[in-house]
Amino acid sequence: MPRPKTKKELIEFSNANYKRLLDYVNSFSQEKLASEFPKGLLNRNVRDVLAHLHHWHLMMMDWYIVGMAGNKPDMPAKGYTWKMTPELNREIWKRYTNETLEKVKKQLQDSFEELQKIINKHSEEEIFEKRKFKWTGTTSLASYLISATSSHYDWAYKLIKKCIK
Repeated sequence: MPRPKTKKELIEFSNANYKRLLDYVNSFSQEKLASEFPKGLLNRNVRDVLAHLHHWHLMMMDWYIVGMAGNKPDMPAKGYTWKMTPELNREIWKRYTNETLEKVKKQLQDSFEELQKIINKHSEEEIFEKRKFKWTGTTSLASYLISATSSHYDWAYKLIKKCIK
């Protein structure tokens, strides 16, 4: 799927990729859902991938809330730089290792809906204009929203497809 260039496309692509991912995950038997991914990957199973998406939703919402209040958000997270994303992702993985798949799916659905509210709240100009908001720096709100939604769901789908045969 191409990168969204309008608010309408952002909504359509994020919803379509999210639905494709969940439909795919929901098509698996309990045995497949519990199966381990190949060694060498941080995310060890479907739950880990969905928890990763959920947590990045939460971080996106935090950046948004802090940024829209006129403050500078800690990006990607407090104590981490973008170069430290692998370490951050390991911490995210640790945080959810004792959660059930069902709980993670519910959390993901809730955070997905919250991000959709943010997208729907803004005009196309507010979403796609670069430098519109001080906290997004030289880029647009869309860059962050696309990364946290449609692009991330596509990554998750492809990873799960590669790991579960």
